[in-house]
Amino acid sequence: MINVPIPDWTEEGVLPPVDANSPTSPARSPYEVSLVDLVQRFGTSQERIRILDGFLRYRQGLHDAGLTQGFQWLDGSYMEHVEALEERPPNDIDVVSFIEFPEGMDERTIRDRFSDAIGLSRSSRTLVKRSFMVDAFMVPLSSISAGELVQLSTYWYSVWSHRRDRAWKGFLQVSLSPVHEARQCLDALAAQEGGS
Repeated sequence: MINVPIPDWTEEGVLPPVDANSPTSPARSPYEVSLVDLVQRFGTSQERIRILDGFLRYRQGLHDAGLTQGFQWLDGSYMEHVEALEERPPNDIDVVSFIEFPEGMDERTIRDRFSDAIGLSRSSRTLVKRSFMVDAFMVPLSSISAGELVQLSTYWYSVWSHRRDRAWKGFLQVSLSPVHEARQCLDALAAQEGGS
């Protein structure tokens, strides 16, 4: 994965779907970015830091369940300048995790291990959202066909490439691999925000 800089929000307060200067270039949504860059760019308020904390704890739960191979698409109002667009902070971050399951593990086993790792009796989308401020979806790369992967990728891309008002927008992609520097960076931002 080659990381790119996170583009600035457009005048509409969203990430651009493509590079306006070169619309057919590969520099387009989903932008592959580093987890540290994500934290540095979006950890700008107490609310945003709290959501990033939940997201990093959610990722840690995936890692503790043995899920470290894959990538995540990140979207929702968190990726927008919602404070200016709607005069409110974001409520959560939308995440689709495209995950390579370890050999011999099926979705049920993964779900059980993940529930144990995050300390919930079961890991429903509602409970994960309430506990981590993450609206979470999962695509099991190891157990679906190429056709199903194309269908699911096309679905998520088409849902996330537009706002509800139909404005085009972009979103981000981060590796699922553990990045401990992201937690250190977030803790430093939280300390700064708390001291402000």
